[in-house]
Amino acid sequence: MVRWLTQQFTEIDGVRAPLFAGVFAIFGHGNVTCFSEALEGAQELLPTWRGQNEQSMALAAIAFAKAKRRRQLMIATSSIGPGALNMVTAAGTAHANRLPVLLISGDTFTNRLPDPVLQQIEHFNDPTLTVNDAFKAVTRYWDRITHSAQILASLPQAVAAMLDPADCGPAFIALPQDIQEIAFDYPLAFFEERTWTIPRPRPDRRKLAGAIALLRTAKKPIIIAGGGVRYSQAEKAVAEFAVKRGIPVVETIAGKGGLTHYHPAHAGPIGIIGSTSANALSGDADVILAIGTRLQDFTTGSWTAFSPGARFISINAARFDAIKHRAVAVVGDALETVRELDAALGDWRAAPAHMARAQALFKEWDALPDKHQAASNAPVPTYAQVVATLHASAGDNDTLISAGCRAKSPKVGASRRPTLSISNSAFLAWAMRSPRAGVMRWPPPGRVALAERRSSWSAMEPI
Repeated sequence: MVRWLTQQFTEIDGVRAPLFAGVFAIFGHGNVTCFSEALEGAQELLPTWRGQNEQSMALAAIAFAKAKRRRQLMIATSSIGPGALNMVTAAGTAHANRLPVLLISGDTFTNRLPDPVLQQIEHFNDPTLTVNDAFKAVTRYWDRITHSAQILASLPQAVAAMLDPADCGPAFIALPQDIQEIAFDYPLAFFEERTWTIPRPRPDRRKLAGAIALLRTAKKPIIIAGGGVRYSQAEKAVAEFAVKRGIPVVETIAGKGGLTHYHPAHAGPIGIIGSTSANALSGDADVILAIGTRLQDFTTGSWTAFSPGARFISINAARFDAIKHRAVAVVGDALETVRELDAALGDWRAAPAHMARAQALFKEWDALPDKHQAASNAPVPTYAQVVATLHASAGDNDTLISAGCRAKSPKVGASRRPTLSISNSAFLAWAMRSPRAGVMRWPPPGRVALAERRSSWSAMEPI
């Protein structure tokens, strides 16, 4: 298994790099023998870092995949028992947010001769059940290896699921303790190098035609840019489309940073923790072009953010997300679909007054925090004042990393290059980077600011 993992590659901005950047591990029953020994012998190709908590190391792996825009992955491995269960929450996070991570856990003995091993769950009516069955509900791919030959089929399927933009999410492999020691004569072809690429499915022509027809009727359209815009690397295409067609862009939490703060089409974040400008525009919109968003309740305000008569066009790689809210569903890659949509629209554009109103609303909202961020000379600065200080000193290539707190200032990310606000788990993944060329070099040049929540809530007042 380890040898196969080291032979998988990906392309990042045209540069070939290892698909699996490394492993976070806590060893115990089920992975301390065999699997850990194999990892120890492959440190130069697949570096391993010992974690302190299974959940945190799996979350760090997820954050790394998000920062790498789902093009490079991490592995998290644990023992069977509480160690495995500690990763279930992380698997749920990855599943909900469409983020890939390979979780490999030890499992109980298939021959059952040593049962029960330490902390083994014993289900009285089903001896085949182990704690690893809990992952079935929160993974896109799940398998328990009960014969050494099974990894020939299972490992490629796991990777394909993690890299599919429609089905992307966590994959889980359970390794029973006694199966790991059984030798098998694998074909040499199984270990040949393979470079994986992210598919870019084109939209159905009839669905695209329906979207074009609806968009042409719009008087007050808006674009909701979600995380799928970033994962498709469609930021530039969406920004140019918005300016050319006169459509304001509002962003979801996952889509933050697709546009710079003062981009002429940017109208602010949408939803219950969004901006007055974006929410006013969404309430008036007659056609909403949703690109790469699953339209969760923080974005839609539990579907109270829009007019009852508003129509949706949803561009999404996942059919499940595209058909939500009676949308004209255009299933396809964000970048390719936006390009085809633009090419077919001809000279249509929204009335100039619509974008002018959006810019006026954004300007009004953008000035709102100033009174909350003004210096007060208080013994402890407010959260708003801390964010303002970070913003004032931010450069073009600086990155903000937040933990439990969230940078709510609208001006975070106002530099010409989009500032990326991510969890501190991603910083952990980056800080523990490998010397191997091309591995885990996520952050751009520039400074990194870490905003961490401590016990003093007085310093973290919301604006």
